[in-house]
This record gives sequence, structure tokens and C-alpha cells, in this order.
Amino acid sequence: MKIALIGTRGVPANYGGFETFYEELGKRLAERGHEVTVYCRDSYYPEKLDEYLGIKLVYLPNLKKKSLDTLSHTLFSVLHAIRQPYDVYMVCNAANSPVLMIPWLLGKQIAINTDGLEWKRGKWGRVARTYYKICERISTILAHRVIADSRGIQSYYASEYNADTTFIPYGAYPAQSHKPDLLEALGIKSGEYFLQVTRFEPENNPLLTVQAFKQLNTNKKLVIVGGVPYESNYSRKIAEEAAGHPYIVLPGTIYEKELLNEIWCNCHAYIHGNEVGGTNPALLQTMASGCFTIAIDVSFSRDVLADAGIFFAKNVLSLSKQMQWTLEHGLELSDYKEKAVQRVLQNYSWDKVTDDYETLFHGMTNPITSLRT
Repeated sequence: MKIALIGTRGVPANYGGFETFYEELGKRLAERGHEVTVYCRDSYYPEKLDEYLGIKLVYLPNLKKKSLDTLSHTLFSVLHAIRQPYDVYMVCNAANSPVLMIPWLLGKQIAINTDGLEWKRGKWGRVARTYYKICERISTILAHRVIADSRGIQSYYASEYNADTTFIPYGAYPAQSHKPDLLEALGIKSGEYFLQVTRFEPENNPLLTVQAFKQLNTNKKLVIVGGVPYESNYSRKIAEEAAGHPYIVLPGTIYEKELLNEIWCNCHAYIHGNEVGGTNPALLQTMASGCFTIAIDVSFSRDVLADAGIFFAKNVLSLSKQMQWTLEHGLELSDYKEKAVQRVLQNYSWDKVTDDYETLFHGMTNPITSLRT
């Protein structure tokens, strides 16, 4: 099959979950003999490669404005892709669904991974939230296959739009520490810090994490890796709350994979605060890295973490209590860590994810089974 992967910043994966998804899926499909092309945003890749891990790369422009960055590049990508002999158009993010009208009118086979409930994100105003809700509906009309990355998202599309979706989660793979000395660059030591890796957005709750940590009496540090591409009032509040605290480390976004691996594998405990979305890539990688995880108590967290971690309500007192519990029950953490790794191995391997997508794509290109259900 000839497969186009559209709607992310591109690969190599240096930016987020969807990019990692395309890299892991794309290279495995290529290894299985499929011709895979990823469309990349020109401005994010100063170095232009023709191919990466067996994946063909196409670079096209994007408008560097928060509300247009993704949609503009997807439009350019679709206009390029319709002139190519692709069997399947795989698109990420329901916000891209309006431009799918073009390949839909041309009879192209389209699959879309809707992502989470983007309209719930605090960074968007009323107009943007309305747009995202409309895009959800459009995606169920124009895409031949709608992929939900969690059971919660699948239930939402069934109840909200009476839409059939295919459940395929994200993947992860077990990670181990090999170069703990890399932590010295951040002034941290193995086992001596709480960790959160996330964008600085209200629905991810890094500010709550800072406030909860400040309630603790501990020599351990708090490391929050991440930031935002466009500074916001919320990101400024985080900086202000952390300013001057000797044990809070805000290193910004880290793209160096070896360093990020060491940061994950060596934390005392991980805080997962993402309350919007489906199967969160950072949560999976945390579990795969053998971290003890404290997750916000929402259905998306419980679907993935189950009994392999503990949960907190969305308030400072609840999170600080759970963080304190880890300090007082260190000997009990290892059982949770092992459960987390085993859940990833059994349910979230990239090979299984690829099997599911390959089956989906074959069904779309088979004229008997490709009709929309």
C-alpha cells in the first residue's frame, strides 16, 4: 500500500505525541513493505531529509500563527497528496477535517485519528471551541474510518454523534536508564525528584503541580519539562509560582531523546495532570519507563493506568497528599511500577498498534469492506 500520513509537524519526532505516533507507525509499516510518506511542516525542520527510517518525507509551508499553523499545513499537504497515487490518507486531529472535503470529493480513502476533546482546552476562546465541535461532526462525515485512541473517546463519539469508531490506542515501549550521568546537567539525581512532562496548558495542570509541591516538606526536587510555543498568561503564572524556589526546576522543552529517557526512568514519581484527551502518550511512556505514577482522576487516566498507580482530585490538597504518600511509602512503589510496565507490554506495544492500523488500511483498500459502516 501507498500511505500518506498527514496533519502533524512531521518526523523525526521532536515535538509531541502525534509526531512520535507517525514515526513509530511509519517505520514499522515501511519495514513491512508499504510505501509511507509523512508530510512535514517546513519551518520546524531546518535540516531537510529525503527519507527517515524508511519513511519518505515531504516538506510544505505552514502559517506560523497559533490558530492556523496546523490547518494551513494540512491544506497544503492535501493539495500535494491528491496528485499522488496514495491508497490511504491517514490524518491526525479532528481540527483538520474541513480540508478532507477535497480528497473525499475525489473518492480517496480517508482515516482520521480525532485526538482528544480539543474544544475543552483552556487556551481556546468561544469561537475556537465552536470550530472544534463542528470539526468533530465533519470528521464523522468525511472520513471512511474514524479512530478513537481510548474507550472514553469511542464512547463520546457514539453518544454525541452516533458514530462508529475503531479503537486503536497509542503505543509505547519499555525504557531503561543507561546514562544517569546526563541528569547532572539539570542539577538532579536519580530518585530525587518528582516529574511532569507536559505542555503548559490549564487542562494539563502543571500550575497545580507546582502549588502542590510547595506544600511538601522534602529535599526532593520538582522537574517540569515542557512549555508552550506561544507564551500565555498561564505559562507566566507557572514561572511566577516557581520563581525563587530552590527545588523547582523548569528546564523548558527537551527534545534530546537520551536525556529525556534518563529524566523519565530516574524520577521518584511522575505527576500526570492531563485531563483532556484519550490515551495520552506521556502517560504511556511514563508507565513504560517504570515510573510510579500519580494521575489526575479522570476516565482517560483510569482506562490506561488502572491499578498500576494512584489518582488525585483536581485540587492542591489532594495532589499534595498523594505526593506525600509516595515519600512515606517508598517500599510500596516498586509493585506499582512493575504493574505499569506489564500493562504497556500487554496492551500498548507499537507492534500491536501497527498490526491494528495495517488491518484497518487493508480493509479500507478492499472494495468489499471499504464502505463506511
